[in-house]
Amino acid sequence: MNTISIIGNSTMKPSCRFLISTKNPVFFKRHHSLTSNLSGNQFNFDKSKQFLTCSFRILGFKTILNESRKSFCVPNIRSGQSRLIARDSRAVSVVASVASQFREFSTSVETRVNDKNFERIFAQNGISVKPLVVERIDKDEHVLGDEESRLGVLVDDGESVNREDLDGGQGVEIVSTKREESDIEKEAWKLLNDAVVMYCGSPVGTVAANDPGDKMPLNYDQVFVRDFVPSALAFLLRGEGEIVKNFLLHALQLQSWEKTVDCYSPGQGLMPASFKVRTVPLDDNNLEEVLDPDFGESAIGRVAPVDSGLWWIILLRAYGKLTGDYALQERVDVQTGIKLILNLCLADGFDMFPSLLVTDGSCMIDRRMGIHGHPLEIQALFYSALRSSREMLVVNDGSKNLVRAINNRLSALSFHIREYYWVDMRKINEIYRYKTEEYSTEATNKFNIYPEQIPSWLMDWIPEEGGYLIGNLQPAHMDFRFFTLGNLWSVVSSLGTPKQNEAVLNLIESKWDDLVGNMPLKICYPALESEDWRIITGSDPKNTPWSYHNGGSWPTLLWQFTLACMKMDRMELAQKAIALAEKRLQVDHWPEYYDTRSGKFIGKQSRLYQTWTVAGFLTSKVLLENPEKASLLFWDEDYDLLEFCVCGLNTSGRKRCSRVAARSQILV
Repeated sequence: MNTISIIGNSTMKPSCRFLISTKNPVFFKRHHSLTSNLSGNQFNFDKSKQFLTCSFRILGFKTILNESRKSFCVPNIRSGQSRLIARDSRAVSVVASVASQFREFSTSVETRVNDKNFERIFAQNGISVKPLVVERIDKDEHVLGDEESRLGVLVDDGESVNREDLDGGQGVEIVSTKREESDIEKEAWKLLNDAVVMYCGSPVGTVAANDPGDKMPLNYDQVFVRDFVPSALAFLLRGEGEIVKNFLLHALQLQSWEKTVDCYSPGQGLMPASFKVRTVPLDDNNLEEVLDPDFGESAIGRVAPVDSGLWWIILLRAYGKLTGDYALQERVDVQTGIKLILNLCLADGFDMFPSLLVTDGSCMIDRRMGIHGHPLEIQALFYSALRSSREMLVVNDGSKNLVRAINNRLSALSFHIREYYWVDMRKINEIYRYKTEEYSTEATNKFNIYPEQIPSWLMDWIPEEGGYLIGNLQPAHMDFRFFTLGNLWSVVSSLGTPKQNEAVLNLIESKWDDLVGNMPLKICYPALESEDWRIITGSDPKNTPWSYHNGGSWPTLLWQFTLACMKMDRMELAQKAIALAEKRLQVDHWPEYYDTRSGKFIGKQSRLYQTWTVAGFLTSKVLLENPEKASLLFWDEDYDLLEFCVCGLNTSGRKRCSRVAARSQILV
């Protein structure tokens, strides 16, 4: 066995061990810095547990050869050095970008590993392997968003600190205008800090729930990608970026690992739904920490988390916007991670629509609820992820085709959702008068929707002023339920037109008792009842009418509602909802969800001290006080998209191009 050692200077502990599964062992030692300290006094972590070895190792998975990221770095406290274990004498290629040939107007991207446009970083005998580097974010690296912050720094207790001004002469004393936090906010920040998960001495996320009285936490003791987003925003808005950076990079490393369910593996760009830090015994009475991810193979129903990768991209953009650390986005491994996710989403298939086709349970509603097909929540997140990716991708010869595909898909998707998902009183009346069985490119009823599908509740419920995007659209099927997350995120991302976005908030205001009630906000409305509940949910005892995903009230949706209201200059609606939640959340011990039609009772199976309930409340409060930061998190209308035409109908002999209709919608 040939052994080659490369020793680099080690100026900072702990070091890392990299695990690569190939053939002939080759050992390398290389410096790696991993953060171990947090800035300021924001966290109070329990550091009582000491581990002699801390290995970044994933339980139950094998690595994929010749993929984008092979190296996993972890501290080895005993040696203070980094080891990279490779079992292949050949070079291990690290894909630096995903570039493919596209058809002229394609909205998909295909992987061709041997394409000459691929950029690679080669590890020739261990040289030039780029490890996971989690850099420390110090206090003075935070980006402070206002003019006063450039002159002085305010500490948490509101006292002022002097700093020399830009002219280099005088100290300027800044008088704090920060209000004192209420008791409920202080408790919420403590609960959020207590929920932080440590891995090898560094924070990497927050557990889903931290109820001390829960003897069977199931998977609520794991770090979920979607659950961590409001926690991440709360930390970022408070100037704490390290935990978010760690989370983004560790989740990225997990993306590269092979996922297998019954001998079948999904696409390599899939992000885990969650991960857990486990302590396992090592030799000589030593212990080590390992990350154990779940890609859906342990989830109820064994459904892949489609939304995880989309949320990861959205959070990556938010991290850059709120910290100013755009270097993270430009890293080769991060750029590759973005491209792998997009490659998975933009792959060619049999679908005729630009929307993503998914199974039931692939997003926040992770149980059977009849959302299979093209659910609005996934489309809104997909649209946001595409817009985020377009902002963050480094454009070069290897990525220009991908950027073109993103623009084409954005154009087609925005028109599709705005044109076919939107309903208001006028549109419902139009559907009510639809002719069916139309066979023509000029058909009005393109999806052959039967007027009898319009539910009786909707005819009386829809207000004269207001409208919303329906939950799903498929041939001969429209799901007329109101799904809150999808509609709110359509407002935030500008998936809807400005008029539609305003109408969504008008509808929520008009139907406040139905959609908010005693606790914001209903996850969907109305609930499935009687035969619909039995057939669509399979008689799910957890999704009984007006409970959990079937019409339950979820306080975590508060932060998305706040962001949507701030974008549309409807602050009074957000303030009203926050005040409503503030009356009960602390008293009720921060439940996961509420039951009954009005959200009056704590959910029958609701976990208490639910982290994203806490984080959603805190994020909403901070957003209201910092509108300039909130403006960094939403998207304005992209008028350039309306100029893209991907259909090519002008040469096909057909009479009408959809872009004309799309442009006209802005003025409607």
